[in-house]
Amino acid sequence: GGEKQRVAIARALATEPRIVLADEPTAALDTRTGLQIMGLLRERAHRGVAVMVVTHDVRLETLADRVVRLEDGRIVP
Repeated sequence: GGEKQRVAIARALATEPRIVLADEPTAALDTRTGLQIMGLLRERAHRGVAVMVVTHDVRLETLADRVVRLEDGRIVP
């Protein structure tokens, strides 16, 4: 699963998109590889790419510029 996940991310970024929507991009990855992927996404964001990541992994919050939490379909503080 992890290898397929990395290939999918590489394919998505290869076209140099202006917007990246990533649903659980680290789900099938070990911690080290997941952090590498998030670093890659942050690098793109710092270059002006709009990056939105949806995840259940609260450890990734520290890597985000903005965090929006949802509970039962509602935004919560």
